[in-house]
Amino acid sequence: MGEEVKQTDFSRAHRREYRRKVQLCLDVFETMLAQSSFEFERPLTGMEIECNLVDSDYQPAMSNQEVLASIADPAYQTELGAYNIEFNVPPRQLPGRAALELEAEVRASLNAAEAKANGNDAHIVMIGILPTLMPEHLSGRWMSESTRYQALNDSIFTARGEDILIDITGPERLSLQTESIAPESACTSMQLHLQVSPADFAKNWNAAQVLAGPQLALGANSPYFFGHQLWTETRIELFTQATDTRPDELKTQGVRPRVWFGERWITSIFDLFEENVRFFPSLLPELSDEDPVRELSEGRTPKLAELRLHNGTIYRWNRPVYDVVEGRPHLRVENRVLPAGPTVVDMMANAAFYYGMLRTLSEEDRPLWTKMSFAAAHHNFIEAAQNGMDARLYWPGLGEVTPDELVLRQLLPMADEGLRRWGVAGEVRDRYLGVIEGRAKTGRNGAAWQVSTVRALQERGMTRPDALAGMLRRYCDRMHTNKPVHTWDVATAE
Repeated sequence: MGEEVKQTDFSRAHRREYRRKVQLCLDVFETMLAQSSFEFERPLTGMEIECNLVDSDYQPAMSNQEVLASIADPAYQTELGAYNIEFNVPPRQLPGRAALELEAEVRASLNAAEAKANGNDAHIVMIGILPTLMPEHLSGRWMSESTRYQALNDSIFTARGEDILIDITGPERLSLQTESIAPESACTSMQLHLQVSPADFAKNWNAAQVLAGPQLALGANSPYFFGHQLWTETRIELFTQATDTRPDELKTQGVRPRVWFGERWITSIFDLFEENVRFFPSLLPELSDEDPVRELSEGRTPKLAELRLHNGTIYRWNRPVYDVVEGRPHLRVENRVLPAGPTVVDMMANAAFYYGMLRTLSEEDRPLWTKMSFAAAHHNFIEAAQNGMDARLYWPGLGEVTPDELVLRQLLPMADEGLRRWGVAGEVRDRYLGVIEGRAKTGRNGAAWQVSTVRALQERGMTRPDALAGMLRRYCDRMHTNKPVHTWDVATAE
């Protein structure tokens, strides 16, 4: 959920002091990059899974406080919507059979959480956007109890000075005004973390940006919002619009959105934090008591609280992270591209593909991003979000190709080689990259299965709302089998 804050109202003097502290933190961070010893010798990976809660009719269940109290596990936390929870998977290394052990642990934890949720008449669903969510669900008490969320909502609307327009094209265009950031709560994702050294950060971030388009094409799982079929991964555009602090005039002037792909390849993690400070006003200007200059000069590791809080309100699809654990600073690339679901094995396959590709791309003698423009990587990202496995993606040396051709011809061998370099066991590589291969060969990701199933149910005479609920019931049944989505049947005789 991000760092909690203590207040929702901030004076102008308070905001001025926060601006000064953020700049001070940035200066100290620059010094640390040149001088400090960052933790990276034994790089760890991490995963966060955002989930939805539904009732027995597969409608949103606004009961995360009760469910979390029943689960009683600090790994599970609130998210923006009262029908959302987040599962934070403990960090670990990649080599050997660690991924298979992680898959078993994640399944066991989620199954235990599901049993506790059932006691509150709720079910846990891993999906990019809950397809049964409708406008009426996001009125009244839709928001989790959190000062941070209320402050964020108030700050975004203070900056805009007007309601937010949600206008998303697709097979069934959706256009509506919203007076809160409630639609953002519909976007549930899977976040992947990789700890890296300062020297290696830029090439890993650039590689993650290159990979974002193929990632989305393979992993799309959000084709419906408010009953409309929109983008294959609607979550990308919905999240962008639902947190937009810019009225139309500022958009026209070229002011950057807070949900941002970026605009250039980088040479250092400092580039990203400097952009954050230069381009984006504060949304949650909460001050800490820390003097980062003194902390560093006295041999301690500064927490840089203001810089970290500011970074947490700029929603890059690949976000830089600075953190301190047991007194040692470290850096992470946080990949926020993928939706949650459909199954644990699908998410593990997405993770394996990502980490393998990142290792290979970042270690090439002539990196891929030197052969393609940043604009091409951004175009791939949007094209994949809109069209999924039907997208057309640009790739150096191949030109414009379909995702299946790109993955099968080029990327799978690269991902396998990257995992081999990580020391990942052959059986692990075969299991998870086999899932990616199956998805590429069938063209069936979560979004494709959802659309096919809804279409089949409507052809049997169901209304759209009933078809969405019927599809979600079937989705949940299959989710619990842990069989990858490309093997799911589109059952019309149930």
